[in-house]
Amino acid sequence: MDYINFSKEELEKMLKAEEKTLAKFGKRGLAIDMSRGRPEKSQLEIGMTMLEDAGAYNYELASGDARNYGGLGGIRQARELFGELLGLRAENVIVGDGSSLDFMYTAVSFAMQFGVRGETPWKDLPKVKFICPAPGYDRHFAICEELGIEMITVPMLDDGPDMDTVESLVVDDESIKGIWCVPKYSNPTGIVYSDKVVERLATMKVAAKDFRIFWDNSYVIHGLYDNNDKLKNIFDVARKAGTFDRVLTFASTSKITFAGSGIACMGASEENLTEYLRHLSIREICPNKVNQVMHVAYLKNVDNIKKIMQAHAEILRPKFELVDARLTAEFAGDEFVKWTKPRGGYFVSLDVRHCAKRIVELAKTAGVVFTPAGASFPYHIDDNDSNIRIAPSVPTLEELSTALDVLICAIKIARIELFLSKVFN
Repeated sequence: MDYINFSKEELEKMLKAEEKTLAKFGKRGLAIDMSRGRPEKSQLEIGMTMLEDAGAYNYELASGDARNYGGLGGIRQARELFGELLGLRAENVIVGDGSSLDFMYTAVSFAMQFGVRGETPWKDLPKVKFICPAPGYDRHFAICEELGIEMITVPMLDDGPDMDTVESLVVDDESIKGIWCVPKYSNPTGIVYSDKVVERLATMKVAAKDFRIFWDNSYVIHGLYDNNDKLKNIFDVARKAGTFDRVLTFASTSKITFAGSGIACMGASEENLTEYLRHLSIREICPNKVNQVMHVAYLKNVDNIKKIMQAHAEILRPKFELVDARLTAEFAGDEFVKWTKPRGGYFVSLDVRHCAKRIVELAKTAGVVFTPAGASFPYHIDDNDSNIRIAPSVPTLEELSTALDVLICAIKIARIELFLSKVFN
């Protein structure tokens, strides 16, 4: 709605009505958490048969007993399964415990401490920088902050990072050592990188020999619809371009089986993996191979994983469609309120110019919690104070509908307040 056609008195009356509505929600004692992209309870039930059959699995493998020591890079069957999922050979995949975030943090930590393939350890350099497409994944940015890596914000476009800006940065600055990417159903925008963006990332000229693309492919198979969107295999491009060493990819079963109790992988050149495992061998002897056997027996192959993910999609899809339907009903054609319509992943990205923090604050007073505004940007700095990440997966449809009532009310209040302060003060 464009408030320019209303008088100050009319706007103040509208504001009071919306504030009264929000206050009513506040008295209901709501506790709806939409801050993280977590599977809801019925999704967690999907994988329970894996645990029920645990005693029947064969843990005595050709490579050795999975219940014993050895096999730092994971069992062959798990490496083959993730390789099939990511378009890699088993030799280019290692499998570990639980979280792809652990792999990412450890990879950056090793580079800081020991360097990359004979290059100077990052901790010994005057400055280390990462390119951070934004809005993006807040935990990527947290890794950089934790380890003292300077973040360079680059806009996220409809088909991926602004590659003109990325290429202009990396070509001459050897202090830029990496870029964070969530290439499929990106967090939080839900976009899929275009073929052209994938090609440019793999082939662009970089100043740093130890530059790495952190290809966080967490949502590789997390489509909401049957015609799963295609992502070009960056490794295919990199092989042809001679830049295979440049790419490190990551994935996990956290949103396929169980969060924190799944298995995760890192995919890279054999040389990169050898270096990673050499450092890792000092920290641990082997991952939880028992869990890997269970997962391989349950997941079987990519076709079977797709069937499992269809069950997840049946639960998630109505929630994403409800978000779009409610926002469309209220704000269709409104140039000040924009949102994404993702075909997969776990988030909807909402942009409301210059009042995102106020909206999140207002929603919280009524018992609806979102990720803090600005969290999807490096250093939590959203210059336009516009972006809000919506995670609709956890609430029931009824709870989600109520949460959207609160969100819509908060948007209206914040926008009227902003308009009154700018025009009539």
